Amino acid sequence: MKTFLFRSMIGIFYGAFLAVIITNAIVYFGEQDVLDGPLFLKNSLGLIFCGWFFTVSPLYFENTNLRLSQQTGLHFITVIVLYFILAFGIGWIPFTMKSFLLMLGLFIVIYAVFWTAFYLYFRNQAKKLNAELNAL
Repeated sequence: MKTFLFRSMIGIFYGAFLAVIITNAIVYFGEQDVLDGPLFLKNSLGLIFCGWFFTVSPLYFENTNLRLSQQTGLHFITVIVLYFILAFGIGWIPFTMKSFLLMLGLFIVIYAVFWTAFYLYFRNQAKKLNAELNAL
């Protein structure tokens, strides 16, 4: 529970930080003098919620009772469902079949790249630890 709360706070702060950075970039580079308040609030809350569920959902990978395939499946389903509900609800993705399929494909590719990178990193770390243990 302590880990869940800590990660929740980190995710909320990270999402809020991204909201501020994106808003500042839009104001600075987009040369907009006035922001739409309700739109800013909607997008900021969306980024905060995204930050939260993207930092909390990896807790599946710390559950040793599940196989890696189960952990990955649960994480993928959780993240994709929450993200697409949020993205369609806020309006980040237009509610059409073409945009859904395009974003779904992009999401799967990005997920696969990140999953592979983390898998290779932790596999390499395990090899290093095993080599150090064998050297003892």
